Amino acid sequence: MKPALIATLCAILSTALVGCGTEAPPTAPPVDVKVATVLQKDVPIYIEAVGQTRGSTEIEVRARVEGYLETVDYQEGSPVAKGDLMYTIDPQPFEANLARAQGLLAEAEADHARARQDVTRYAPLVEKNAISREDYETAVVVERAAAAQVAAARASVRAAELDLGYTRVIAPESGLAGKTEVYPGTLVGRGQSTLLTHISQIDNIHVRFTIPERDYLYYARQRQRREAEGTAAADLPFELILGDGSKHPEPGRLVFVDRNVDPATGTILLEAAFPNPGRIVRPGQFARVRVAVEVKPGALLVPQRAVAELQGLYNVAVVKDDDTIEIRPVQTGQRVGNLWIIDSGLAAGDRIVVEGMQKVRPGSKVTPEIVPIEDGSPVPPTGAQG
Repeated sequence: MKPALIATLCAILSTALVGCGTEAPPTAPPVDVKVATVLQKDVPIYIEAVGQTRGSTEIEVRARVEGYLETVDYQEGSPVAKGDLMYTIDPQPFEANLARAQGLLAEAEADHARARQDVTRYAPLVEKNAISREDYETAVVVERAAAAQVAAARASVRAAELDLGYTRVIAPESGLAGKTEVYPGTLVGRGQSTLLTHISQIDNIHVRFTIPERDYLYYARQRQRREAEGTAAADLPFELILGDGSKHPEPGRLVFVDRNVDPATGTILLEAAFPNPGRIVRPGQFARVRVAVEVKPGALLVPQRAVAELQGLYNVAVVKDDDTIEIRPVQTGQRVGNLWIIDSGLAAGDRIVVEGMQKVRPGSKVTPEIVPIEDGSPVPPTGAQG
């Protein structure tokens, strides 16, 4: 075969093979995704912290004398009134001490009466020089010493009466009594005042919590601004979110700010008070405290699941008018429950992918299913800006 013919056949075969390899692939069908319209609304900006509840007053009930506990006279976990009997300590040793002190007082009073009689008898005699002035002055000194002994004996009786009274442990204030720490037969008060139980006043429940220094400054400046404007109450109302996610029905107020910022943690201790109808909230519960310090008007909100994060950069998948995908970088702000405030990168009315984002690529065609953005979570934005 001639070389020219062979070359022509090879060229034709190569062209056919190349044409087979470059055949265009079939177009991919649109992807089904769920899409929501960016939500726009005024959003309150909160400072939030986790704290622990306590009574408005916390009282430690302690044994003030040493002895064996005889009875527990209150119902654990129940309210007590001021003056109610709570514990009884064996009073017999203290009754004996009181009887001894009273006997010494009677003896001292008899000695004082005798010494006073001597002074009364010697006074006219010394005027008549029937006795020496030295004897009279000695009698006066003895009478004064006897009077001092009476005063000391009376103090001993009073101390014995107090000790005997302390064998009946009464409630120092009204409140909710806790569980007993000791039981009948226990020796209490030896070497120290034994803790018996606690009483908490919970008609108002208090919450102690710490916040970062930056959040405290933000709160203080917003409060100062409100005072200067005179457009709203300076005391910003606090909210209490309980362990089950429910919101306490009564607003609270700030009642205490510690004098200093803890240099080890950079936080400051605060305390807020809340009315506690029904005494539902008890001391020792962990709860979230939050306060709305300002309102961000016209904020743009998207579900957190619609935002993809990679190496500190945040993106959302925007569905354009022709139902194709655009991956758009955004700047995120505070979280509002399960939503995220978007500071830049989106506009009101934009449609974004909220489910199926992992299936789309830039420019890909989608079949959008419009779903609403759920708005109603009780969880507030966290942290302060500014």
